[in-house]
Amino acid sequence: MRIGDLAARTGASVRSLRYYEEQGLLTSTRSGGGQRHYAEEDIDRVDFIQRLYAAGLSSRTILALMPCRDAPSDENSDAALERMAEERDRLSAHVEDLLNTRDALDGLMAAARAHRDARRTAA
Repeated sequence: MRIGDLAARTGASVRSLRYYEEQGLLTSTRSGGGQRHYAEEDIDRVDFIQRLYAAGLSSRTILALMPCRDAPSDENSDAALERMAEERDRLSAHVEDLLNTRDALDGLMAAARAHRDARRTAA
């Protein structure tokens, strides 16, 4: 199937499919005119890639996880689980940073409200 067909069947944009290919996540064959052609099983592959992106994983991490999907084995599964745990830890640290930033903003807002209320009371 051509790139437009794959895009329509997966909900991915043509631009995303080209990006997946640039990152080594997806492959195609080329016609004599240079048009990309994909196999039927690429629908499931794109769906898998999109789920991983939705989970916040980078293309580099997704590429590292693909052997678990493409060539299932205990070794590939262990490597994938380890990589996903690293990503989860990274995301948890990011969430903690965001919570700290939100708390600091809450403090600034409280101080600004107190200052505003003190000015109103004094007036």
